[in-house]
Amino acid sequence: MNIVGIILARGGSKRLPRKNVKLLCGKPLVAHSIETALQSRYINKVVLSTEDAEIKDVARAFGAEVIDRPVELAQDETKSAPCVVHAVEELEKQGYKPDIVILLQPTSPNKTVKMIDDVIEKLINSDKDSVFTGHKHCYTMALWKKCHNGQTIGLYDYHLRPRWQDVHLNEEIWGENGAIYAIKYDALIKHQDFIGENPAIHEVSGIIDIDTEEDFANAEKLMLGGHGEGVRV
Repeated sequence: MNIVGIILARGGSKRLPRKNVKLLCGKPLVAHSIETALQSRYINKVVLSTEDAEIKDVARAFGAEVIDRPVELAQDETKSAPCVVHAVEELEKQGYKPDIVILLQPTSPNKTVKMIDDVIEKLINSDKDSVFTGHKHCYTMALWKKCHNGQTIGLYDYHLRPRWQDVHLNEEIWGENGAIYAIKYDALIKHQDFIGENPAIHEVSGIIDIDTEEDFANAEKLMLGGHGEGVRV
């Protein structure tokens, strides 16, 4: 079975410039995901998709193959799904067609080999077309977003929110943590996305998501055995 691990790492990060090559515990951030993927018992190819020359050099130095990503797929507004599809299409041109595609977010450097392999096993041993890592949210009546301009926006029609006492009767609420996504090839091509129509959630906790300088500093503390505050999971 061909199982490819894909890491997406563009060079133009705005909130934390050059974060993908910034040293975390002595290694470039992307190197942590590369090394972990290479240790998987199931993944037989690890590729990194980027438009950035320095990131390409780092990826090759740590053992990943490189997919040259077009600049138009490396913009601030570019979503991950078309980049994954592009990487798979490029691999097919090279004669490699995966059965399963694994997306590994480099900004979650504390994911483990066991997490990756558990996600793959869950996908292989079920009728699901995709599996992703996530965690339980508390029960909630409504979700809101605070914008930088001070505006508060409901993420769905809050006028339809249930009574508070009824919320506790609902099913559990889960959230993606972004660390690992696994999808079967046919589902990826059909939906042009890394979550299909019949997904499963694999629960993991404590996943780091680095987006700011504060996240980066706290991630290093956590990975070195300290007690960072405010790391988003």
